Amino acid sequence: MIDSFSLQLLQFHAQFPILVSSIGLIFGLLIGSFLNVVVHRLPIMMERDWREQAQEFLDPEVERETVTEAKGEEKDEEAPDGETFNLVFPNSHCPTCKHNIKPWENIPVISYLFLGGKCSSCKTHISLRYPIVELLTGILTAVVVYKFGLTLTSLACCVLTWSLISLSLIDYDTQFLPDNITLPLLWLGLIVNSFSLVAHFDYAFWGAIIGYLSLWSVNAVYRLVRGHDGMGYGDFKLLALLGAWMGWQALPLVIILSSFAGAVIGGSLIALGRDKAKPIPFGPYLAIAGWISLIWGPEITMSYLRFAAM
Repeated sequence: MIDSFSLQLLQFHAQFPILVSSIGLIFGLLIGSFLNVVVHRLPIMMERDWREQAQEFLDPEVERETVTEAKGEEKDEEAPDGETFNLVFPNSHCPTCKHNIKPWENIPVISYLFLGGKCSSCKTHISLRYPIVELLTGILTAVVVYKFGLTLTSLACCVLTWSLISLSLIDYDTQFLPDNITLPLLWLGLIVNSFSLVAHFDYAFWGAIIGYLSLWSVNAVYRLVRGHDGMGYGDFKLLALLGAWMGWQALPLVIILSSFAGAVIGGSLIALGRDKAKPIPFGPYLAIAGWISLIWGPEITMSYLRFAAM
């Protein structure tokens, strides 16, 4: 049964799909600005937590190693020991001159263009990655809202989309998929599908199990043959959470699309000069494939079946 309010939202979306998608775009831009903070700070927070937990086993006089982002910023300078450091504090600031970013300097995409891509204080170049992440998040959010309308399913899929963006960028920077995101997201997928918002719960339950075991089995065989792991354990959890959200039926398409994305994008990065010795994480390709399957999975499958029947 659909209550009257939900029915009104569905009717509003049917009458004004572009307006609804535009609202999703704007909201997504704001979320994208926050995701930039998550991608930058969460690895630092986790590293500090690891160091604190291992402090009793370490020589306190050992000099701390500096963890460097792909963007070239030294993370330890952002997180001096003894100071509060999380997703909220300290305030966003220029890593070069420590200028606190004003609210009008933090408007997604627009502020970057208005400032000419430079810090308003020291004129240091601001990475183009920031507005790209904001714009990407806005566009993907608009697509989700356009696809699912103003529904709880749409809200859940937006959360999944934002999380996949964060996981992809963190994995690209650090070759690490943090459990802080993957495990809660896996459980959230099962909770969401206990109401059958995206997939039937039985399909989601077995999707999580099959998703984990499929890559785990491949890696076990690889380790048996080569003597070392062929992929990170975070990839197992990522595929498990995609199965928990979309059901086991989506997993073959996710694996096929991720392999294709890896071949195309990975090959392109190498062709553009990426160091061949530097490993290319598989997590972003799984995330891309998972999102495509979430939005267009049934259409892709039906098109393939029609093509195969010709």
